[in-house]
Amino acid sequence: MTLTWPWALLGLLAIPALVVAYRRLLRTQARRRSELAAQGLVLGGRRPDRWRLVAPVLLLAALAVLVVALSRPVAAVAQPTREGTVVLAFDVSGSMAADDVRPTRLEAAKAAARGFVEQQPASVRVGVVAFGGTAIVAARPTDDRATVLAAINRLQPQGDTSLGEGILGSLSAIAGRQIAAPGDAEKGADETPIGYYGGTAVVLLTDGEDTGGPDPAELADLASTAGVRIETIGLGTPQGTVIEVDGFSIATALDAATLQRIAETTGGTYHAAGDAASLAQVYESIQVQWVTRTVPREITSLLAGLAALLLLAGATVSVLRQGPVI
Repeated sequence: MTLTWPWALLGLLAIPALVVAYRRLLRTQARRRSELAAQGLVLGGRRPDRWRLVAPVLLLAALAVLVVALSRPVAAVAQPTREGTVVLAFDVSGSMAADDVRPTRLEAAKAAARGFVEQQPASVRVGVVAFGGTAIVAARPTDDRATVLAAINRLQPQGDTSLGEGILGSLSAIAGRQIAAPGDAEKGADETPIGYYGGTAVVLLTDGEDTGGPDPAELADLASTAGVRIETIGLGTPQGTVIEVDGFSIATALDAATLQRIAETTGGTYHAAGDAASLAQVYESIQVQWVTRTVPREITSLLAGLAALLLLAGATVSVLRQGPVI
């Protein structure tokens, strides 16, 4: 504990003086009582009052606590906060333009993600990754909410769906460098160990089946080794639907089993979202881990409250001993 105004503790010097003055008062009262008893004006031989010193002690303790409060003490207080890094990985394949979720799957996902970002405290860093056949880090993890929201707003549907690329891009965003898939050293990716990033999470949202690229199961193992939790969101139904892309009819279906395995491997959870309302609820259920941080906190008000309680206790004891003052 530290003191903002340590010179205020000089007020404690008044307490010994008050103790001396009170003891002198007690001796004076005892001598006067003895003189009156010798004259037969009061009864002598009174039994000692064991509660006589309780009220003064409580009042002096209240004064001491008040003086310490005046010094404005600052104590290290353990405070739970939500803290960490979250990467929002969006499937931006052509099927995300389907309008079975109004206005479209991608626009509904973007709206839910914006709500999630706005609810996060400043201690949570958020990044954005867009993945189709490849992955792009649209925004590196940051506490700048405007940058994150702008990145989400820029997302447009195009291409295929590679879950492996989505996970790989998210890990690269978290590590701050391009991470290579196991056994792949192309494109100048870094083959050094990814490191450990406890307290980080990836929210992987997709509406379709994996169409190729790195094995998502292997990359889920890599994420687990790095301490990264992956929360998977399946937008759509296992039965799937048919969409029009560049004049062609393409069948697309949700691969819930793969998303469940990815989540389970990393200690995350699979969430199914069939419409915009359930998608918003899924984002609300995703929580960043709670951590306990020691922060400095001024405890003047706590000491002032303690002093008030001691003062009240001393006054109560005094009234019970001597009766109410009228």
